[in-house]
Amino acid sequence: MQLTASATGRTERNARRDADGMAVASFLLGLPGLLVLNIFLGPVAITLAVVALWRGTARRGRALLGLGLGVADLVVLVTLMQLDHTVSWSF
Repeated sequence: MQLTASATGRTERNARRDADGMAVASFLLGLPGLLVLNIFLGPVAITLAVVALWRGTARRGRALLGLGLGVADLVVLVTLMQLDHTVSWSF
């Protein structure tokens, strides 16, 4: 196994591990975002998933799940706001 240093001094292995961590984080933030803080957690989950996919994560499935959950967070928020006729929603 050969490790090459990038322009920033980080190895390829560290960059891959960071992308894998972002994929898992997007999934873990998107899941509770369906119920709470979806206006914050949805965009964060989407951003982390897109960056993880762009960097070539080995956990592509988790990144795609995080992306889907982030989009679902925003869809739930918009739907409940429309049903409530308010800018925020509560149970």
